[in-house]
Amino acid sequence: MNTLHYRPLAAAVALCLLSVPTLATAQDASRTPTDLDRVEVTGTRIKRAEVEGQVPIQTLTRSEIERTGLNSIGEVLQQLTGSGSALNAKFNSSGNFGFPPDGSGVGAGSAQVDLRHLGAKRVLVLVDGIRWVNESSASGVGAATDLNTIPLAIVERIEVLEDGASSLYGSDAIAGVVNIITRREFDGGQVTLNYGEYTKGDGTQKGVDLAWGTSGDRYTLFLGASWTKQDDVKASSREQSRYPIPGTGLSFGSSATPTGRFMFTDPNTGIAYNITPNNGATNPTFNGVGGCDRTDDYHCFTTADRFNFAEYNLLLTPSERKGIFGQFRFDITDNVQWYIKALANRRESTNQAGPEPLFFGPDGATGNPLADNIVISALNPYNPFGFDLDSGSNLSMIGRRPVEGGPRIFEQEVNTTYFATGLTGLFQAADRSWSWDVNGMYSKNKAEQTNFGSYNIYNANIALGDPAVCAATPGCVPLNIFGGPGTITRQMLDWIQPVVRDRSQNELSLFTANLSSDLFTLPAGPVSFATGYEYRKYEGEYQPDPITVAGHYNGVPSLPTSGSYDVNEMYLELAVPIFANSPLGDKLDLSLAGRYSDYSTFGGEFTPKYGLRWQVTNDFVLRTSYAEGFRAPSIGELYGSAARADLQLFDPCSVGLGGTPPRGSAANCAALGVPAGFQQANSQISVTTGGNDQLDPETSRSFSAGFVWSPWFGNNASWSERFDVEVTFYRHNIEGAIQAINAQTQLDLCVDTLDPLYCGGITRASTGAVSGFNNRLTNLGSIKTDGWDVDLFWTFPQSDIGQFKLGWQNTFVGRYEAVGAAGQRQPQEPGVEVTDSSIPEWTSNASLSWNLGNWNASWTVRHISKLTEECGDAAAFPVCSDQVAGTNELAATTYNDFQVGYKFDWMKGLQLSAGLNNAFDKDPPICLSCSLNGYDASTYDIPRGRYWYVRADLRF
Repeated sequence: MNTLHYRPLAAAVALCLLSVPTLATAQDASRTPTDLDRVEVTGTRIKRAEVEGQVPIQTLTRSEIERTGLNSIGEVLQQLTGSGSALNAKFNSSGNFGFPPDGSGVGAGSAQVDLRHLGAKRVLVLVDGIRWVNESSASGVGAATDLNTIPLAIVERIEVLEDGASSLYGSDAIAGVVNIITRREFDGGQVTLNYGEYTKGDGTQKGVDLAWGTSGDRYTLFLGASWTKQDDVKASSREQSRYPIPGTGLSFGSSATPTGRFMFTDPNTGIAYNITPNNGATNPTFNGVGGCDRTDDYHCFTTADRFNFAEYNLLLTPSERKGIFGQFRFDITDNVQWYIKALANRRESTNQAGPEPLFFGPDGATGNPLADNIVISALNPYNPFGFDLDSGSNLSMIGRRPVEGGPRIFEQEVNTTYFATGLTGLFQAADRSWSWDVNGMYSKNKAEQTNFGSYNIYNANIALGDPAVCAATPGCVPLNIFGGPGTITRQMLDWIQPVVRDRSQNELSLFTANLSSDLFTLPAGPVSFATGYEYRKYEGEYQPDPITVAGHYNGVPSLPTSGSYDVNEMYLELAVPIFANSPLGDKLDLSLAGRYSDYSTFGGEFTPKYGLRWQVTNDFVLRTSYAEGFRAPSIGELYGSAARADLQLFDPCSVGLGGTPPRGSAANCAALGVPAGFQQANSQISVTTGGNDQLDPETSRSFSAGFVWSPWFGNNASWSERFDVEVTFYRHNIEGAIQAINAQTQLDLCVDTLDPLYCGGITRASTGAVSGFNNRLTNLGSIKTDGWDVDLFWTFPQSDIGQFKLGWQNTFVGRYEAVGAAGQRQPQEPGVEVTDSSIPEWTSNASLSWNLGNWNASWTVRHISKLTEECGDAAAFPVCSDQVAGTNELAATTYNDFQVGYKFDWMKGLQLSAGLNNAFDKDPPICLSCSLNGYDASTYDIPRGRYWYVRADLRF
């Protein structure tokens, strides 16, 4: 047992039982049902008056969303304590992450949600109970939902089920379900204006939301429009993010520099060189002097020569989103209603990275033979060395950063269209009421990405080769990579620097039919049921630029992807009352559900679910559920073509930057062809990824158990109007998880074991450097996680000083184990940071709200417990907190957010609000394993991230 984990848990439970209550946003199961219309809530298909069930549903109301001061559904959901690492606007992703192995692309500019740290692709996103189309990133066929395709202005509330639900909703609901409920009944108009920025004067956000609705005897109409613009925040504006790894200076900068790094052996003398031109050298000459005591225009390459690419990065990526939405409902008869809904949304976003490096030679490890196997002709007019630089004999590596071409800029344009229509109704038969609905939906997410600042390595190869060949090639101009910054001319750039255009799209077509009623009555009450049929068709494609397909692109190569599949499903859900008003308790209900899915790609799958809800007393409820689930392989996972991710990997056979000996066994490294004293020249290693059409579905087992306590003495008492406690234990086991083994883990295991299972996809050049890395998708062994949610809520009585509400939500992760198919343990676990993703042992949100007349205010505290990470090669630097153990501690972090508002009685109401997020300007802890900007962008606010905002909301 992890005592460090369970001690804070015990303390939290003790506080629950002694004093403090449950989060208001949870739908607790002990609340007395009212005479509501029969409705369907997330977590059950049975329409009923009671809104509680066997699993906790967290509901975020519109007022609670507005209290965050955030303008994106994704950002709101990422602040939930049960959320894990997911893409958002703080990921400056395009030029740095490469392609993930699931074929989805980098999702640049998107916002996703991850529940229970199981990945965004294992969360099902619904809108009004119906699936939403997967994202399209213009770099792959996505398997997750981009929440930026749904304007926040159209949201009435968000219901979050953090439990497996495949039996009710089908594939992808392994980790949970997010159901976004749109605004429907609205009379009058509303204009909302918002503006905010960081106190550093950057990152400005502004937006306008419009809403209008009307209704008649037989119809309702709602129209909404939204515009949101987010300006960027540059990494260079924050001290923590000015270098690749804070506190190490240029040590982890790039060896591809504006002046160039040249590693070769002189074929005439046999002397090996690792040199760079002196600053200011515009026409260097070479006199063959060896060693580091040089007298020519070169000096031996050192750490001080490395290039700081981090200052070109963005801490916050700019975007502009525009969306319109309409919903019309018409009562054909008293018992039949027709609806139609439509949405159009457009996102324009930008990522930026440092000027693209050119690496040549086997130690460049680009994976592109045009670069790795290059021959730079002695006849090239700019080659100062007088002999060929041949990858097959004397060239190890050349790294040149053409700053003349500017930074890499990736511009995305993502268009989402959505159309749905259907009928809902009631009818009477067999002395009971029957609810039914039929629905049809079509949605498309289409993306285009334009890349400025990358290079055509095929053209560069010609320009560096025989001048006669270049002269015979229309448009070719000999290329100067030897002369330092400013020596690559506009004519040279015109030959080697194209504009790269990629596109992709995802489409979803869907039809559903559902029926719900009571079957018969038992002594304890009616047996209710829901049943239905669903048909879905997925279509997706990714088309990279022709130069990428041809293998001429210097950046991340990839091939086209396209595919489709469909599924037919049927489900049945039963709610069976066992007893009522019994000596054993007020009520005991059993829930049973099962769903059969028939996929065109792999066949059939059945998933059951069982739940119990025991109302022990009027104020105490016990509940538990067990569910089996699955996730079908996505189009990208099945059909994604070979692509590449450039990852920061530390070779265990390499001498450390500080001269530390290699971690790997000398004998094993020698067996792999690595010479003694080898030092990794380029820590950015290209890893090839790709889909696998032989993948099986992931399968899962989910279990939850807990209680809800609303003690009688805390309701309508002198000290409390409402007092609740909710505690839930959760456990998820996933078998055959679809992912690639962690690349660093694979490299380490290859060196440690020499096992072909790990080494088979890794090749090394004659110098010993990793020159090829194949890391394909497979069905891994398992992912197992469990933990506790402890939620509390306290509504104080109304008094002369107003009314206060206190909510406290906590998630404790007790276990997280990911194991490969051959038993290899992946590095993720509670309390550990691993390359831009973390699993804190404890996350907590506490909110205190206050209302007095027209005034309102709130104070929210967000807490993330401490984490540890491997320092890697940064262990030699003081920024690594434990240099002996080689680990770094990311200290516990707490953010404070404040908001105050006043409502004027003008027209239907004018609400003015002002807020300050991260009020005390808390910086995120330095992360040494994170690939961008020195911190984990999925877990923390940006450095120097104090943010103020104002909002005006007028109703008329």
